Amino acid sequence: MPSDALRRALTDPGPRPLPDEAARLLEDLDAPPRLAAHLRAVHDVAADLLAWVAGRYPALAVDGDAVLFGAATHDIGKALYPEELSGPGSRHEAAGHALLRERGVEERLARFARTHASWDGPGIGADDLLVSLADKVWKAKRVPDLEQRVVDVLAAASGAEKWEVFMELDDACDRLAAGADGRLAFQSAYPVVA
Repeated sequence: MPSDALRRALTDPGPRPLPDEAARLLEDLDAPPRLAAHLRAVHDVAADLLAWVAGRYPALAVDGDAVLFGAATHDIGKALYPEELSGPGSRHEAAGHALLRERGVEERLARFARTHASWDGPGIGADDLLVSLADKVWKAKRVPDLEQRVVDVLAAASGAEKWEVFMELDDACDRLAAGADGRLAFQSAYPVVA
């Protein structure tokens, strides 16, 4: 049975609600409330990024449902390693992927738990990059190499000049980063442990 704090983190006004399947997984795990709040914040930014990409770069093939689910579950392994909610660590990545697969989540959706921090690795596609970008920009963190990878993908899909894409992505990230204080306050309002 999920704690009251977790229920509040999943339903309180603020960032968009998580996809139902992601919320159920967090409830089943009685996940830390702060994790649920974090996932809502990243999911919210991912939804805004998807809308921006669809409006500006419709030729880019993106699996929007996968990106949203990935953003909503990318750190689910922190339910097993809650110390990584307030400190460094990467054990949650492989653990989260394994947890999702064990619970029947298909690979196209579970992969984000292991790829969100390895965006510069081989085989990383547009969907993975968008989840990784959302996981940075939600707190106003800008990662030039990651953003350049996104620029490259958008330019290749659209045929636009990279400098032009860079300027548009930079504006979009600035706009999203402007809401970071509110998202950080939302996340901080929930305890790491219920």
